[in-house]
Amino acid sequence: MFWNEDYSGLARERDARVRMALDDAGVARETRHDAVHHEPGTITTNAGDPYAVYTYFWKKWRDRDKHDPFDAPTADDLAAVTGADLPTVEELGFSEPAADVQEAGTAAARERLAAFCEEAIYRYDEDRDYPGKHATSRLSTDLKWGTVGVREVYEATATAKAEADADGDDDAVGAVEEFQSQLAWREFYTQVLWANPEVVDRNYKEYEHDIEWRDDDEAMADLQAWKEGETGYPIVDAGMRQLKAEAYMHNRVRMIVASFLTKDLLLDWRHGYAHFKEHLADHDTANDNGGWQWAASTGTDAQPYFRIFNPMTQGERYDPDAEYVKEYVPELASVSADDVHSWHELSVGRRRQLAPQYPDPVVDHSEMRERALSMFKRARGEEEEGASAD
Repeated sequence: MFWNEDYSGLARERDARVRMALDDAGVARETRHDAVHHEPGTITTNAGDPYAVYTYFWKKWRDRDKHDPFDAPTADDLAAVTGADLPTVEELGFSEPAADVQEAGTAAARERLAAFCEEAIYRYDEDRDYPGKHATSRLSTDLKWGTVGVREVYEATATAKAEADADGDDDAVGAVEEFQSQLAWREFYTQVLWANPEVVDRNYKEYEHDIEWRDDDEAMADLQAWKEGETGYPIVDAGMRQLKAEAYMHNRVRMIVASFLTKDLLLDWRHGYAHFKEHLADHDTANDNGGWQWAASTGTDAQPYFRIFNPMTQGERYDPDAEYVKEYVPELASVSADDVHSWHELSVGRRRQLAPQYPDPVVDHSEMRERALSMFKRARGEEEEGASAD
């Protein structure tokens, strides 16, 4: 029996039980490292410890040789399995997804990869943060489920980089390297999870005192508003509604909604992680956990607690014409971009006039920002001056 390694604590315990069962049954077994270029534990500090800072990990990851993709197996190499031998989705306990997920399978994944490397990859560095431009690869689900392999993706990007280099286009070369760095982020978080399996439900970063996350009835009502995309902050609501509609969310918007949950609503990151795990087609334990703990300032290489995303500024900066917002929040379709981005500043009467079906903000960002700063200062056991907004 052959299978590919998985790296969470749960997966490693499962695989250990499978190994024992196969040994007892006298069945030979082999495993492969397929989901990553460099298996966890092979890129370390000079002292042999796992990296806790991405930048240093990336420099070594970037300079390591990458294996070529494997050739596709021939028909003779494959097991003879008929459709009747396989359980249906329903028999496995799943139902058809409510979301409109993108086309699955290797053929569709390769089409996405080819299309991305033909043009969008050369603008990735400048376009990737703008959700309305649809400038990302959309390969995260394929990488998660193995419908395209990391070696195949990297090889395609290396070819794109070589072509840009041959043309003397330094900006395009840099854009390709930026995309490759996102592949490295996935492996960075994989090695963090491998070395620290407890981070699935525990803070990576130690604080002197517990963080005082809100957990009363009002907080739970705010959590529900966040889940439903009814917070009254347009860029946040657009992201949450995209998640519900497509089982996917643009990465910049993932950071915005995560910051909003943890820094504006003062809710434990584990609520958000659980919701993403339930709804994302590309849910990956290591990547999602790393992203959530980064946003919550509890993780490795995390966002400093005093650097708090301003959801209005983020929306105005990365969705200036409110294209993305209007795509997913139809109540605001006829509202000007200026009014969308200043929704929190408008009077209640003006909001009702412009979009009577869209909610008022559930919290005041400025007030909650100050509360977040105080909350983290108490957790750190100290008082610090100075904070910045983004």
